[in-house]
Amino acid sequence: MNVRKTPDQAKLDRVVSEARRNRELREQDYRAQALKLYPWICGRCSREFTRENLRELTVHHRNHDHDFNPTDGTNWELLCVYCHEQEHVRLVEAAQGMNSVGSRQADRAVATSNPFAGLADLLKR
Repeated sequence: MNVRKTPDQAKLDRVVSEARRNRELREQDYRAQALKLYPWICGRCSREFTRENLRELTVHHRNHDHDFNPTDGTNWELLCVYCHEQEHVRLVEAAQGMNSVGSRQADRAVATSNPFAGLADLLKR
């Protein structure tokens, strides 16, 4: 007889809560370090941040490993929430063989015409 033991819900809740708390502490640690190391400017769009909107500036891990946090900041890049999201979308699309507009690289049509072919003749007139 195969008897399944039901998991202790309270124990699972404690484990999940502890994991979340540890992650938040780790994030606060490297975020605080990154904000001390780098100017408060998005590394992609160059948007500048102040204390009032600093919550919108995130730390991006260049190698995408959130557990690799050298104190010199070599794996970090400050990005605004919009550029950070776009960076992760770009990574997912690249893994799926997609381009930046959401179509497959192999399915992209190659341009065969030149819209400026007769421009030189038109400018001579």
